[in-house]
Amino acid sequence: MPEQKAPRNRTIDTPVSEGARFLARCIRIEQPVGDVGGVRDRTVLGDSFRVLPLLPRSCADLIVADPPYNLTKAFYGGGFSKKSAADYGAYTREWLSLAEPLLRPGGTIYVCCDWETSMLVGPVLGELFTVRSRITWQREKGRGAKGNWKNGMEDIWFATKGGGYTFNLDAVKLRRRVLAPYRADGAPKDWEETGQGRFRDTCPSNFWDDITIPFWSMPENTAHPTQKPEKLLAKLILASSEPGDLVLDPFLGSGTTSVVAKKLGRHYLGIEQEAQYCLWAEQRLEAAESEPAIQGYTDGVFWERNARPGRVPER
Repeated sequence: MPEQKAPRNRTIDTPVSEGARFLARCIRIEQPVGDVGGVRDRTVLGDSFRVLPLLPRSCADLIVADPPYNLTKAFYGGGFSKKSAADYGAYTREWLSLAEPLLRPGGTIYVCCDWETSMLVGPVLGELFTVRSRITWQREKGRGAKGNWKNGMEDIWFATKGGGYTFNLDAVKLRRRVLAPYRADGAPKDWEETGQGRFRDTCPSNFWDDITIPFWSMPENTAHPTQKPEKLLAKLILASSEPGDLVLDPFLGSGTTSVVAKKLGRHYLGIEQEAQYCLWAEQRLEAAESEPAIQGYTDGVFWERNARPGRVPER
C-alpha cells in the first residue's frame, strides 16, 4: 500500500499505471514534420537525438534546454553516467548541432548547467551561437559537503542566433523593497510609496537570488529529481519571446517549460524520453488551465523573495 501523503503535500507523483489518460495525450514523431503547427502544444515521447532532425527548420523562436549535467545521476527508468570532459563536450556539440537549425534567425537559446558543466557548455555554445551572458542563480537546496563548499548556485547560458533578438526588459524587472529611499524635491525618486511599503522595480542582473526551489506544498512540485522552478522559466520566456511564439524544450523533464509557456500565452513543444515524466508534464498542463498562477510572479511583476505584501514568506 503506498505511503499516505501529509495533507499539505501536493507533490505530483502519479505512476504510469494510474495516469494512462495523461500519457495518451503524448505523441511520437517518427517521420519528418512538414508543418510545426501539427505538433505544436504537444509533449513528444521520444529521444531528442532522433526527434530534433525530424522537425522543420527555423520553427522555434526560443529554445530552453536543461540537458543532463555531467554527473552520475539516476532518473526514473534510466540515468546518466559522468563522462570525460571531451566526451561531454562532444555530447553537448551533438545535441546543439541538432537544435541550431530549428531556431529562427534572431532567436534565443538558454542552456542550464551546474558550475562544472558550465565550463564545458560555454565554449561549445559559442561555436554555434552568439553568447550574450551567463546567468547564475541561487539554488537554495541540497546538503553540505564535508570537503568542499556547498554548491548553492547553477548557471544558465544566454545565447542568440545572430542579432535582432528579443529582450523584453520591462517584463522581467524585479520588485524590491526600498530600505534607503531617495527623494528629489520631496517626491520619491525611482520608487513607489504604497500602503504596504516602499518598492522599486529594478533592472535584472545576471545573478538571481529570488528563486525558490519547488517543495512538497507547492502545486508545481513533482517527484522529478532535478525540476526547475516555474518562476525561473517565466523570466527566460518573458524576456526572450512574445505571446504566440513557439518555445522548444528538447529535455522537457516534468514539463516546467511547457507549463510556463502555456501560462504566459506562448506555444510550446517539449521532448522527453521517459514516459513517467511525460505523464507528469501532461498532468501539469491540464492543471495549468485552472491554476494559471506562477509563484513569485503576480500581476505582471516578479517579486523579490519575501517582499510581496500579505504573502507568507517563500522560504
